Formats: sequence, structure tokens, C-alpha cells
Amino acid sequence: MSTGDYVQSLARGLEVIRAFTEEPEGEPQHLRMALSLTEIAERTGLSRATARRFLLTLADLGYVSQRGRTFELTPKVLELGYSYFASADLPQLIQPVLEDVSTKLGESVSASVLDGAEIVYIARAHIRRIMRINIAVGTRLPAYATSMGRVHLAHVGPDEVLTRLKLPLKALTPHTVTDLDELFAQLEATRIHGWSLVEHELEVGLRSVAVPVFAPGGEVVAAMNVALGMTNGLDSSPAELEQRFVRPLQHEAERIQAALRQQR
Repeated sequence: MSTGDYVQSLARGLEVIRAFTEEPEGEPQHLRMALSLTEIAERTGLSRATARRFLLTLADLGYVSQRGRTFELTPKVLELGYSYFASADLPQLIQPVLEDVSTKLGESVSASVLDGAEIVYIARAHIRRIMRINIAVGTRLPAYATSMGRVHLAHVGPDEVLTRLKLPLKALTPHTVTDLDELFAQLEATRIHGWSLVEHELEVGLRSVAVPVFAPGGEVVAAMNVALGMTNGLDSSPAELEQRFVRPLQHEAERIQAALRQQR
């Protein structure tokens, strides 16, 4: 993009909005309810005066509210995300499929897309909460430590994987794969076998399997997973997991792929 096409004020305004997201390296994002002007300035690298002008503008537009010396995002910010979901066919196609397979399996089922070094949840059918992290549509998680993330990364090529990942990889648990050679071996196995199994790497006690959803052109447009806790499949062998969860997921992925082909 040429310098003349870049609107710096728009970029800074978006940075102010993103300042309300806590994002330690390798960790999922969580929204802070309120931030002071000083905190926002520090997070964005803007001066206090500049940050204040952007906050007051966002407040005038209805995206931010002020309470005393702190600022909060308003529900209107959700419209920015919903604009994508309302215009995208993929979440609309996937959601009823997830609800169907979730009912059949009796487990929570999710779908994600790849955005940089992270996966972003675009649809979810929730049965029970088994993770410390509260997962919802829009949640971001590090791709290298998740089954859906590995499905995505397995199909983008080694060079792009290195471009996307933030190195060095952070160990989220004692079991997280952080060695690049081992990670690439895992990605190759995922690509060959057509599904991914991740155990205790994002959170101890969590095991998940994921499969890809292919676009008509052959690229992976989404991944779907089933997450399992201590009492619902954690001790099953990989072969049992494949029979019980992976094959139903692959069947549903084929349904979505058929629908995508019809849209061409």
C-alpha cells in the first residue's frame, strides 16, 4: 500500500479499540472491562492527549463510554464483528452442521478460521464447559497449540507457517510443543492423516481432535473440532477417538464442502 493510501487516524482509532484486549504472548484474548487513559496510551504507544482525542471521538460515535477516570467499550463494538458474520456464508453454513453433530456426539463442537498466528472461532455448538478459557464466537487462540490451528497450519506450507508464527513459541503447559522440528512433524502427520489430535498442550486435562473443511479450490477455509475433558474421552486411544469423533466430523465437513461447491 502506498503512503498516500494509508489513513493513519483510522489505524490509530482501531488500535485504541484493540487496547481493551489483553493479549499476553501466546495467550488467548480477554476483554478488559475498563481502562484508564494512561493504560490506553501505554498500550497503543500514543500520547495521552492523542489517545484522549480518539477516545472522545469513539465515545461520540457510541463505541466507548466513560465512567469517571476509566473508559469502557460499549455493545455497539460488537456490530463491527457481526458485520463480518452477517455477510459471510461460511459461519451460516457451519452453525447448523455443528449443532447437528454436537447433538449426535453429545459434545461441544466448534469451527474456526486462521488469522495470522491465531485461530478465530466463527461458530460453536456448546454442550458443557470443560476448559478454563471461556470459548465463544470471536475467541482467539494460538494456532500452534490447538488441534484446529494445526489443521490450518498443516495446509499452508512451511514457509508460511514460519511467517505466521511468533517465535520463539511459548509453552502454555509442560506438554506444549515448542520445538519447530517437532511441530513440523506434527503438521506433516496432520496433513497425511487428515486430522489432528492435541493433548494437554493448550490446557492440562484438555484433549481435542480437529478436521479440515476444504473450499472448492482445495484450500482449507475452516477447521472443526471436538474438545474432550477428563471424563469424556480423555483416556480413549487415538483409534477410538478417530472412530467415535473424527469420522463424524469428517462426514459433516463433507456436507459443508458440498454446500460450498453448490455456491460456485
